[in-house]
Amino acid sequence: MRLKLCLFPVPKLTRGVEDLYWIGVFLGVGVGVGVLVAGFVGSSRAGMLAAVAVAAIAGFVLGIVLREEAEAAAGAIGGILGAAATAELVRGALRRGGPRAATALLVAASALVAAALAFIPAVGYLEAVVLPILVARMRRREPERYAGLRTLARD
Repeated sequence: MRLKLCLFPVPKLTRGVEDLYWIGVFLGVGVGVGVLVAGFVGSSRAGMLAAVAVAAIAGFVLGIVLREEAEAAAGAIGGILGAAATAELVRGALRRGGPRAATALLVAASALVAAALAFIPAVGYLEAVVLPILVARMRRREPERYAGLRTLARD
């Protein structure tokens, strides 16, 4: 079952390109769904696991309902990548004292932007690759905990 979003017939030579486009769209929308779910429940390790599972299922269901199996797999993979990466961001923001509601609101807004940007050709693929890389870089650059006066308190 294919969703017809085009008003004119697609030439036979461009059907492969159309499939690549829709796979990229569902990959990016899956990233957006993962970001959204992780923004609300990704503040703990258990929440991160729940966010990854829910985002993968939601991305898969969106792909199956609206397109075909390849798009469903792309949606699930995007959901996993988006939720796992964003849960790290949310946990870091809350650990540093960020307000929970404001963090969730900002992450929800960025999820909508990520899902909308996925409709630009090839951007969905870029989102799925770049988001985990940026989060890994951010985590690596995170400063070590400074012992400070706690070392003197042991005496």
